[in-house]
Amino acid sequence: MTLRISSNFDSGAIEVLSIASPGDIRLKLRADQGVGGDGAFRQWFHFRLHGAAGQDVRMVFENAAAAAYPDGWPGYRCVASYDRRHWFRIGTTRYEDGRLIVEHRPERNSIYYAYFEPYSHERHLDLLGRVEMSPFASVSNLGATVEGRDLDLVTVGRPAPGKRPVWIIARQHPGESMAEWFVEGLLERLLDGADPVARRIREKAVLYIVPNMNPDGAIRGNLRTNAAGANLNREWRDPSAERSPEVLLVRRAMEASGVELFLDIHGDEALPYVFFSTAEEVPGFSDEQRARQARFVEAFAAASPDFQTEHGYAVGRFEDELLTLASKWVAHRFGCVSLTLEMPFKDNANLPDGIAGWSGERSMRLGAAMLAPILQHLAG
Repeated sequence: MTLRISSNFDSGAIEVLSIASPGDIRLKLRADQGVGGDGAFRQWFHFRLHGAAGQDVRMVFENAAAAAYPDGWPGYRCVASYDRRHWFRIGTTRYEDGRLIVEHRPERNSIYYAYFEPYSHERHLDLLGRVEMSPFASVSNLGATVEGRDLDLVTVGRPAPGKRPVWIIARQHPGESMAEWFVEGLLERLLDGADPVARRIREKAVLYIVPNMNPDGAIRGNLRTNAAGANLNREWRDPSAERSPEVLLVRRAMEASGVELFLDIHGDEALPYVFFSTAEEVPGFSDEQRARQARFVEAFAAASPDFQTEHGYAVGRFEDELLTLASKWVAHRFGCVSLTLEMPFKDNANLPDGIAGWSGERSMRLGAAMLAPILQHLAG
């Protein structure tokens, strides 16, 4: 049977250097695709291997050291699936001499390997369909992306006097697919008519949720950029219709609704923890913001043991870029609690799972847990 690797599908990305045998496959991480991109971002991969059932496969990613975040490789384990529904970790994944090496014996002829459990555009559309059928929510279109795809907005609850606007966006960086898994889990609970926490939130707030800020990049198999080569989470200070229409459209909608609470959902390649990037460094950050932020963080820690506050980003990490980031710009513009949530690509070192590591399922559970701090914030 012919040995073949393919990636010409939704979120597929890899370059094949050579396939001498199942035990000698040489690969190259593909740079983000997009007009105007500089090729600086490469780390995401997603491909199908066919024809190696029962054989010892050895795949070497020759340029792993040139990845955007090489610190993400130590301790990392590749994910794999036979049916694209159930994903597991490959234990024999290691980083040596600047190369990522994955060794595995697949049980079937067709197997998919990926950097993290993908979240497909079809699943995105299915999610929107379920939302549209809910009596508590609606789906609207904010406008078009660079390549003309819909930028979808889910609105939960009906605007009324006294209701507070909550904004949640995900997947500015398309390769951080755990972010949309998180949103799916959050929406499933939020739209549950029997859940008392969800009911109370819907009474007190209108939630504006963008499940995928970067559908172009997601379909292309990019790690961080859109079809114009823009890193959307560095576009918030001055977005443009040509380079970052996705940010421009969301900013306009925020200005129309106001923002009382903002959450930007992400994944981090290197740190094996769930944590917040907070807003203390934002110019004009008030004592009131600090106190409300602290209460929100404490409430999330009580809601989910997967979340922790000991490990996170160092102060000063973003320097001059600070107000180009979504959560920092929103904190500055609206004076509200505004946070970036980071989940691991590897595993949660505080609660490790030897089979799945950090996964889509765990991301969904974390999304459901986020309702508790949201309600406490609205009640405060």
